[in-house]
Amino acid sequence: MLRAARALLAMRHPLDAEIAFSELLGTWWGERVPGLDVERLLGEGLITHAAASGKPAGLGVLAAIAALGTAPDRRLLAEQGMIALREQGLQVPEWASQLGRVVPLAAYVNSDLFGDTDDVVCVFGRGESTPVPEPEHALILVVDHNAGGVLRDAWVTTKVERLLEGCRERAATDEFTRFAELDPAQARVRLVRALRVTERVIGGGGADALPLPAGLTAADLTGGSLAAHFALANARVRALPEPREDAAGEVLPVWRRDRRAVLAARFLASDEAAELSDSYTASRCADHIIAYGCDVDAGRPMRVSPRKVEAFLLRWLPGRVVLLPEEQEAMPHVLAAWVRWAGPRTGLPEVAVGATLDTVWESIAEFTRVYRDPARPLGLRQEAVRRLLPDGDFSALARRMFAFPLLTSELVSGALEEFDPATPQGRRALLRLDHYGEYEAATPHNGRHSTGRDHWYRPVTGDDPDRERELARHERLAERLWFGRPAELWAAARRLLDQGRDRSAVLAALGEVLDAASDNADLRRRLDAL
Repeated sequence: MLRAARALLAMRHPLDAEIAFSELLGTWWGERVPGLDVERLLGEGLITHAAASGKPAGLGVLAAIAALGTAPDRRLLAEQGMIALREQGLQVPEWASQLGRVVPLAAYVNSDLFGDTDDVVCVFGRGESTPVPEPEHALILVVDHNAGGVLRDAWVTTKVERLLEGCRERAATDEFTRFAELDPAQARVRLVRALRVTERVIGGGGADALPLPAGLTAADLTGGSLAAHFALANARVRALPEPREDAAGEVLPVWRRDRRAVLAARFLASDEAAELSDSYTASRCADHIIAYGCDVDAGRPMRVSPRKVEAFLLRWLPGRVVLLPEEQEAMPHVLAAWVRWAGPRTGLPEVAVGATLDTVWESIAEFTRVYRDPARPLGLRQEAVRRLLPDGDFSALARRMFAFPLLTSELVSGALEEFDPATPQGRRALLRLDHYGEYEAATPHNGRHSTGRDHWYRPVTGDDPDRERELARHERLAERLWFGRPAELWAAARRLLDQGRDRSAVLAALGEVLDAASDNADLRRRLDAL
C-alpha cells in the first residue's frame, strides 16, 4: 500500500487523491473473519507501518487516513503519526493539507414518485484557500428504502451543472420523477442514518449488527462503487452542517406503540377495510404492515409502492415473521386494502395505486410458495411456534429452540402458563426441568399434569446451594439467548456447534465466558475469540 501511495504523491488535485485513497481504504471494507476485527486490524496496522516508514509516502497515507478514516480513534492515531513524521522533516504535496477540507454548497434529492430510493446529491467546493484551483464536485449517494435504508451505490462527479440540469429536465418531463433542493443539515441527518445502517449491516457480528436486508448479499454492497467511495462519503457527510435539535424528528419520526395502534385503528375503521371479514386477523396483519413501514422504511408506514409490496410480501415476511395459517391467507387482502387506503392519503395518483394493487395480486402465488411456515419443515406444532415466537420474530427461532428445547416437546404442554419463556419465572421452571428433571410450581403436581399423563420429572426435593447457583448461571445465559443480546453470543454458539460440540458443552463454554467477562465490551471480545 505504501508503494501504491508513492504514485499518488504526483497528483495535483486533492479530490483525485481523496478518491484514490478512499479506494485504497475500501479494499478491505466489509471483509469478515470470525474472531477478528478486520477493519481495526488492517487499519491500525497500516497506520503503524506508515508511521514507522519514515517516508513521504507514509506521511501521505497518514494524511489520508486522518481525513477519510471512518473510525475516530484511527483518525486520531493517524494525526499523531503525522506529527511524528513532520518532526523528522518530511514534507508532502500541498494537496495533502487540503484532504477533507471542503465547503458544502448545496444539497438535492432525486427520487421517484413512490419514494423507493433517494439519490442524495451533495455539492462541495474547496473555497479560496486551495493552492491549485479545483472545480466543484458532487457526491451522489443512493439510499434504498426497500432494503432498510442501506446505501446501494455512491459516486463522484465534477460535471455538477450537467448532472443537475439532467435531473431537472427528467423531473419536468417524467411525472414519476421528483427532484428538489434539500437543506444540507437535513441531508446530513438522512445520510448519517444511511451510513450507520450500512455499517451495521456490513459489520457482521458486532453488538449493533443488522442482518443483511432480504434479497441482498454482502457482495451487492461491498463489491462495487460503494466500497470504493465509502470512506470519502463518511468524510463528506461529516463536512455537512450539524442539524437543528428537532431536525432528526422531522426526517425520522418516532413511531411509539400507541401511535402505531392509533394508525391501525384508523385503517380498520375505514371503508377500504370494511370488506375484511375477520377483524382480529386483519388487525394482526395490519400490525405487521405498520411495523415494516416504521422499522424498515424510515418511519413511513403510509408509503406504498410496487417494490415495497414485493419486498414486504416476498422477502421480509418470509424471513422475519411467523404468521398463523389464517393470517397467511388474509395478508394479501389486508395489504390490498391498505394500499387503497394509504395511497390516496399520501398523494399517490390513481394510476400509481392501481400499479401497486396489480403487484399485490400478482405476488400472491409467489408469496404462498416462498412463505416459510416453521411448523412444517421443523416438525413443530403451531402451539410451540407461538410459545417460541410470541413477538413473531422468525430470526429468533433457532437460538430460542437452543436455549429452551423443551418448548418444542409435549412435556410442558399441560402447564403453558407456568412454563412461559417470556417471563423470568417460566424460564427458570423450564431450565430446572431441562437440567435436573425437577418441576417447581405453586401447586404440587406429584409428577403428573392435570391431564393425568405420567412424565419423567419429579417435584423439587430440597434446597441445594450449588445447584441453585448453577441454575442461576444458566438462567442468565438463557435470558441473553432469548433476547439475542449480544449478537455475538448466538454467533459463538453456532461456531461451537459447527465444530461438533454437543449442546451441554456449548452451554458450559458460553457460561464460562459470561462469568469471566468484566463488562459488555469484554464479553463481546471473549465471544469473538471462541
